[in-house]
Amino acid sequence: MNFGLLEILLVLLLLIVFFGARRIPLLARSLGEGIRNFRTAVKERPRDTGRELPDQGTQGGRDDGGG
Repeated sequence: MNFGLLEILLVLLLLIVFFGARRIPLLARSLGEGIRNFRTAVKERPRDTGRELPDQGTQGGRDDGGG
């Protein structure tokens, strides 16, 4: 799917109308920080060791109350 100049200008115009020219840089900065935090979290996550989690004593993660 290719976006032409007209579509990009329309989206920018709608952003300015909805959020105002002052808030767009703040929104872009927040979006960038969120993406950066997500990438950092993905890089720092523990690797899968192939081991299974220990059994917690429940079957299927459901507690029927025993009766």
